[in-house]
Amino acid sequence: MHNRAPIKRRKSTRIYVGKVPIGDGAPITVQSMTNTRTTDVVATVQQIKALEHAGVDIVRVSVPTLDAAEAFKLIKKRVNVPLVADIHFDYRLALRVAEYGVDCLRINPGNIGNESRIRSVVHCARDKNIPIRIGVNGGSLEKDLQEKYGEPTPEALLESAMRHVNILDRLNFDQFKISVKASDVFLAVQSYRLMASRVDQPLHLGITESGGARSGSVKSAIGLGLLLSEGIGDTIRISLAADPVEEVKVGFDILKSLRIRARGINFIACPTCSRQEIDVIGTVNALEERLKDIITPMDVSIIGCVVNGPGEALVSTLGVTGSHNKSAFYEDGTRQKERFDNEQIIEKLEAKIRAKASMIDETNRIAVSLL
Repeated sequence: MHNRAPIKRRKSTRIYVGKVPIGDGAPITVQSMTNTRTTDVVATVQQIKALEHAGVDIVRVSVPTLDAAEAFKLIKKRVNVPLVADIHFDYRLALRVAEYGVDCLRINPGNIGNESRIRSVVHCARDKNIPIRIGVNGGSLEKDLQEKYGEPTPEALLESAMRHVNILDRLNFDQFKISVKASDVFLAVQSYRLMASRVDQPLHLGITESGGARSGSVKSAIGLGLLLSEGIGDTIRISLAADPVEEVKVGFDILKSLRIRARGINFIACPTCSRQEIDVIGTVNALEERLKDIITPMDVSIIGCVVNGPGEALVSTLGVTGSHNKSAFYEDGTRQKERFDNEQIIEKLEAKIRAKASMIDETNRIAVSLL
């Protein structure tokens, strides 16, 4: 593994969404949101279970109506992952899902009515130990802030968020996290930097409405990568106009790339050129598809020739360096006597990866049992 200076995380307070810790040095969590109709209980449960299989830590579910709140009750009973209810304007929906075991409320206190309504929701959240996420969005700023600033600016997003923070502070409620999302990367990044300097609460990162699978992933990787590398951020959501499972995969890929959190195989592969002796692209695509079930963290390098292959293999858990007819195989940085026939690389490497994953898992299990 390459040596690097560890990222120094911003200090923040700790909250819990269900049993999942957020902030105060806890592992950065990956979130997603369902895009089924919440009233379609079967479809929503199926999507949440698919997200669970992908490794999601927390799932947000929109609750726009009382019918959706009743469906949420059924959904909550059928899944294991903590659920956040996304609620706007109608405070009664927050009170209803609180009775049904919601793990977090995504609700802006200033948008749900008068002081008595806000107080009733906060009192309920405190009584049931339910945290709140304040979620400010550059596309839905209050009208007076739009007039004051003329357009969404970092200062406008900060002021909007602080209005909601001040309400919760006045009600002596500190179990909340904050997001200040925007679709523009620079606007979002600077807004989060300002927010990080003003409050101690955990920050939920995201580039909102970032686009389709490819462009949205790129924008999210740039924006979140900048913030995470500065130690800002306690939980993330990649907002894609795509299957929510892709959001989870991209989220883990971002954390994996920054060596913040590992889940599954990190494939290191060359972009290929005329020097390649093996089909790198075909091999990587096949192994990614075959090894979706492996969640054990490991680096696997697949390099097409001897220019960079040996060097990458030295710092990988497992590695293959392409050569004529038979390719070199490395394990834990050491070249093995065994060589792979180029026509059998996919099958051979899959078997080696699965065996290595089992060995790592068993070693970790024994280590934990001895604690």
